[in-house]
Amino acid sequence: MALLHHGIKSIMIWCMRTTLTLDDDVVALLEQERRKRKARFRDIVNDALRAGLGRPRKSKDDPQREFKTRTVSLGRCLAGSLDDVAEVLAVHEGESFR
Repeated sequence: MALLHHGIKSIMIWCMRTTLTLDDDVVALLEQERRKRKARFRDIVNDALRAGLGRPRKSKDDPQREFKTRTVSLGRCLAGSLDDVAEVLAVHEGESFR
């Protein structure tokens, strides 16, 4: 019996029911997303919370798209060596910055 109780308790830890008070604009956004994805409201809320907490849902059906940043040339550095703050200030403010 103790083993059964432990199993039920473990399941209850992962499946918690709670009441949330959501602002009207948040409900509207969640409902819009629910209609778009044709998903359950609870799934939309859970996904939104995961995204907000920085933990995307791991699903084999929904692979993560790789984010790539395009590179652009900004030309040569006009401030000299950025490793030497005194040199940068001297170039832009003259030697009187000291």
